[in-house]
Amino acid sequence: MAMNYKVGVEEQKPKHKMMSISSVLVFPSPFQGHVNPMAALSEKLVENGFKVIFVNTEFNHKRVVGSMVDQYDEESPLKLVSIPDGLEPNDDRSNVGKLCDSMLSTMPQALKKLIQDNDNNNNNDSRIRFIVVDLHVGWALNVACESGIKGALFWPASATAFHLLYSVPRLLHDGIIDPDGSILTSKKTIQLSPSMPEMEPRTFFWLHMAGIIDSSHYLNYLVHHCTPALNLTEWWFCDTAHELEPEVLTLLPKLIPIGPLLRIDHRSKTNNAPPRSLGQFWEEDLSCMSWLDEQAHGSVVYVAFGSFTLFDSNQFNELALGLDLSNRPFLWVIREDNKMEYPTEFKGHKGKIVSWAPQQKVLSHPAIACFVTHCGWNSTMEGLSNGVPLLCWPYYGDQLYNERHICDELKVGLGFDKDHNGLVSRKELKTKVEQIFNDEKIKSRSVALKGKVMKNVAKGGTSYENLEKFVKEIKQ
Repeated sequence: MAMNYKVGVEEQKPKHKMMSISSVLVFPSPFQGHVNPMAALSEKLVENGFKVIFVNTEFNHKRVVGSMVDQYDEESPLKLVSIPDGLEPNDDRSNVGKLCDSMLSTMPQALKKLIQDNDNNNNNDSRIRFIVVDLHVGWALNVACESGIKGALFWPASATAFHLLYSVPRLLHDGIIDPDGSILTSKKTIQLSPSMPEMEPRTFFWLHMAGIIDSSHYLNYLVHHCTPALNLTEWWFCDTAHELEPEVLTLLPKLIPIGPLLRIDHRSKTNNAPPRSLGQFWEEDLSCMSWLDEQAHGSVVYVAFGSFTLFDSNQFNELALGLDLSNRPFLWVIREDNKMEYPTEFKGHKGKIVSWAPQQKVLSHPAIACFVTHCGWNSTMEGLSNGVPLLCWPYYGDQLYNERHICDELKVGLGFDKDHNGLVSRKELKTKVEQIFNDEKIKSRSVALKGKVMKNVAKGGTSYENLEKFVKEIKQ
């Protein structure tokens, strides 16, 4: 199934005159935090004159299309298409291990057929001649190479997380981990390089996938089916900026920073209303923007935990009552799949609750004072790009390391301490909210870092020039 998405190129002045060129296929891993940055990258490719074919699984394609509102155009240079992931419609896609196994057995052939059908049904100008693949589905680059298509790999997390995965053979050799990824060393910290900050082995991202995928399964999937694709291309892209991770980017000169990958804000021609963002699995509730307009500048606590995090009832209750106790206006994102009931004492009269928010627009709003976040890399980049102080509440994967980086290296956020029951208490939430509201040093560092980060995507900036070089090379 193919759908065309109106990206509004005609409403902007593109950097390059639109050219009649072959298409670029963009293929993300089927998770919200992976689709988002690759959708932003696709918009940038379209802005530079390319036709883009954006591939989702059939399951996610239906969600994406369902979240859009009147933004399709048959003449659009950005086309949404889908291939099956091999699971049944009612299967649980949050079981990442099962999904990865199903993708491996089903999707390579489906992707090959998609490429063949596209090229057989289109003239030379619309044939796929380049592919950008999420490293988490790196096996797809093998399919492209077999079809004579050159490609690039994209890593949607931090450069440090990439370096950690890249270092797995050395970690095995040095006896830091065993083949299943379990920690063997008794050292509390290690250094992947003398020029890098120390890292706690307990924060290795594959060790924190409980309830999503078995850690050894996840690491083996990445090492055996994904990272070998690094040998198939010289283009390794990462959604980061030099100022955020200078040491690791110096160590890995082949890893190319092109971040922050932020969405292009296209406006409707009819009513100038902000549109829904491409690639969202849930419909964005834009009413929160008008609510923010009514709040004082720098007064609102924004609370959002991404597409995977779900709390148990005890933690949910503490969070709700903590927001009440803070006595600050808050905007809280609670997904529709959340089954928790609000505690009877929860008033929530100072807040607004939505099921999904246009996060980039929210974080750029002057009413936002701080961001209570799970520290997913997309959320981290969006927070840093808007100069918003972060209150860090990591949940799984690389989020634990991201918290340490935010708090200890960048010094633009605070973490929460858990009580003897393993909960972030309502009092702890209130304490940290007050602390970050009153910490002028964190505020000033956040604003200063925003300036440095955003220079990267301005003309002449490192990320801008890296993307420009890529665009020129694939056009040739």
